[in-house]
Amino acid sequence: MKVSELLDGNERHVLTVKPNETIGMLARMLQKHRIGVMVVSQDGRTPEGIISERDIAYSLAERRGELHLLPVSALMTRRVITCTPACRVLEVMSLMRQHHIRHVPVVDDGQLVGIVSIRDVMEHRLNEMERRYKSMQHLVSLTD
Repeated sequence: MKVSELLDGNERHVLTVKPNETIGMLARMLQKHRIGVMVVSQDGRTPEGIISERDIAYSLAERRGELHLLPVSALMTRRVITCTPACRVLEVMSLMRQHHIRHVPVVDDGQLVGIVSIRDVMEHRLNEMERRYKSMQHLVSLTD
């Protein structure tokens, strides 16, 4: 299965945050939308970075009281691992495992078109396993 098929079942709009927004604003946005990661983009279409709740939590021990005032650009990961809609889901799983990440932005011709989470990948794999199991059950019932 390709990433484009995986995205077809999900909302394609990806929330982004500007690099100059504060960590405090980012935290409120993450809470409001009940998400754990945002793509950092000045124009809302071109990924410049990615930032997660984990980035905030890890910085808390170091920065404490000033953390909420920092710009997102101070904590964001600048090297964003991305995929394209044409990538296979197994390739995305491999990227996640190799880079120890849980979210992969989907970029088409330099423009952000979606995001694939570990949850999306797990649901796909579980559904695939369930289909195979039912198919095997059907085959076994034909031989009875």
